[in-house]
Amino acid sequence: MKFSHELGDTAIQEVMQKYPVIGEILARYDIGCTTCKVGICLLKDVVAIHGLSPEAEANIEQEINDHLAEKGA
Repeated sequence: MKFSHELGDTAIQEVMQKYPVIGEILARYDIGCTTCKVGICLLKDVVAIHGLSPEAEANIEQEINDHLAEKGA
């Protein structure tokens, strides 16, 4: 997965602190990072380990990148 500004290599809690909507995007795909107490997984790994279809992964990638583009990130 390729996220804008190398965001895929950032810990998920840091990502969600900066961009809370990303937590909402992940939650729509039953990825519950917003309730995780550890939060050290990298964004790219969080998506990959959930065994989603390639289409769902592509949708997440697109939604996140679209959100970042809207925010000027």
